[in-house]
Amino acid sequence: MRIERIGFTPLKGGRHRSHGTAELTATGPVGDRVFCLVDPARGRVLRTVENPSLLRTAARWDAGVLSVHLPDRTLEGSPEPTGETLKVDYWGRGAETEVVGGPWSEAFSDFLGYDVVLARSVNAGEIVYGASVTVLTTASMRLLGERLGAGGVVDSARFRSTLLLDAGDDPHVEDTWVGRELRVGEATVLVRGIVPRCAVVDLNPETGRRDADVLGTLAGYRRGDGEITFGVDAVVVNAGTVRTGDAADLERG
Repeated sequence: MRIERIGFTPLKGGRHRSHGTAELTATGPVGDRVFCLVDPARGRVLRTVENPSLLRTAARWDAGVLSVHLPDRTLEGSPEPTGETLKVDYWGRGAETEVVGGPWSEAFSDFLGYDVVLARSVNAGEIVYGASVTVLTTASMRLLGERLGAGGVVDSARFRSTLLLDAGDDPHVEDTWVGRELRVGEATVLVRGIVPRCAVVDLNPETGRRDADVLGTLAGYRRGDGEITFGVDAVVVNAGTVRTGDAADLERG
């Protein structure tokens, strides 16, 4: 097996970007979902499924500098802590965030058409649905493409997975990895469970437009216990560097 793609974004809900390398730590990939947008009136983190236009934005976080690309402008600078903390709701659980200063809150408020603030997660990895690392396989993606009628090609960025692995020709072999350790590059992760999915997978990962019935297609063959599932999630048990092209192997157990 080998790593085909590494993906994450420093801004929760922003476009999922490919990375040639990543550092996996106990809280997940360094730089993943460091920031989020908060609706202060509702006291919760913005959800991509309710704000699909966020996929038209892209962010980079490097050496303390945040660059955000909006359709009409690019903003760059060092987010400064304001000292204002917000306890917010993230999919039914509480998360602690700190509002950061700079031009981003105003720019995103203009873009979305209502007031939001840019905040930083106080506890790394807290603004993450499920475990900190998610894994898909190319065989599972090919089967989905065939069932969807997309010529066998579906962009894995729709699923916003940390790692896309070439693990052979057996679709959903990753389901059998639950409870086992997986060596990826220099790191080791423990596969925790199968990931439930929502309608965000129907959105084009670059435009935010709903352009495919991915969730409905998955419902035809990936429904169990009242949920539609695809891929697995995992926690990091041994930190290390992962690179595109690195080997991936199940630990003997």
